[in-house]
Amino acid sequence: MGIKGLTKLLADNAPKSMKEQKFESYFGRKIAIDASMSIYQFLIVVGRSGTEMLTNEAGEVTSHLQGMFSRTIRLLEAGLKPLYVFDGKPPDLKKQELAKRFSKRTDATEDLAEAIETGDKEDIEKFSKRTVKVTKQHNEDCKKLLRLMGVPVIEAPSEAEAECAALCKSGVVYAVASEDMDSLTFGAPRFLRHLMDPSSRKVPVMEFEVAKILEELNLTMDQFIDLCILSGCDYCESIRGIGGQTALKLIRQHGSIENILENLNKERYQIPENWPYQEARRLFKEPFVGVDDQQPEIKWTAPDEEGLIKFLVNENGFNNDRVTKAIEKIKAAKTKSSQDWSLSLSLWSAHQFLSNGRMLLRKPQRNPPLRNLRQVVGRSSCSRAMEDIGSFGTVLNRLKAAFH
Repeated sequence: MGIKGLTKLLADNAPKSMKEQKFESYFGRKIAIDASMSIYQFLIVVGRSGTEMLTNEAGEVTSHLQGMFSRTIRLLEAGLKPLYVFDGKPPDLKKQELAKRFSKRTDATEDLAEAIETGDKEDIEKFSKRTVKVTKQHNEDCKKLLRLMGVPVIEAPSEAEAECAALCKSGVVYAVASEDMDSLTFGAPRFLRHLMDPSSRKVPVMEFEVAKILEELNLTMDQFIDLCILSGCDYCESIRGIGGQTALKLIRQHGSIENILENLNKERYQIPENWPYQEARRLFKEPFVGVDDQQPEIKWTAPDEEGLIKFLVNENGFNNDRVTKAIEKIKAAKTKSSQDWSLSLSLWSAHQFLSNGRMLLRKPQRNPPLRNLRQVVGRSSCSRAMEDIGSFGTVLNRLKAAFH
């Protein structure tokens, strides 16, 4: 679920904290991706028709593999460096939410059976999607695929969103990509929605910055966490009748959940019995993550061509020609990335050389290396960079940051 209604709340009250970006805007950036959320999207959308899904000869579902393979290649071709983070053991406080999800899937299964019996295609489509669950096997399949592609994988000790946020806060990655807004509640400095959208239509990426959220809402991070708990999160019930707008008003007026509870009209609002909001707050502020223990070693390597053919074609019935062409795309994308790394080092060295005063330019030039930069990284990427940040020196700084 994430945080209930947070996107609309921010659109209404902190519009400057969110902006649409093109997919290619993250050229050279390392992005931590919530793997389970992506797999769930692929299972719902990719190759689905009613209750039918993509399968191999053994009848095993392969929609998640098709979606993960195609989308990851697109990320690599756009110059992004994806890092997939998988969920570990959920915290005990989330068991209630997981039980609710199980109950909803059970209800959906019954509704689906009824829809099939009556032949209602619209209901069949709707309820079929509601029965989808990401299994351990789906996760293991995707881990194997990504490793064969040469894309790094991290297994979080607990919540993937928390691990992604920790990676972003520590500077290992530039941003976090998911559909669950609680990545922001975990404190991810930059958060991206729709990066992994599996539909064929081109959906712009929506970028959020937590610093701008706090500035526009005029809240501290602690108050923002309390706002999210009041709005509705995965860790505890919310107070019936208090949605996002009311929660924001109360937080601004009273400053914390404790003060709100002291002043709340108990006749109008019923507080859940033994409400564990303090434990929920602690999980957002001090989540169980692996980044604190040691800095993870993250490497993007060449694809295992033989392994990919065996896994996708021989074991899962993928088309051999398509997989072979896809492997060539991966290799080309990674070669281009290596060239850009060499370029960034060369440009940075030139910048240092100029900064130290070892060379005097006879005639000032505006952005002198722009022509060569365009030839290597592409006209659109270069033009966008120059529009965004203006000067050659700043471009060099950005290139250095992108490949740190």
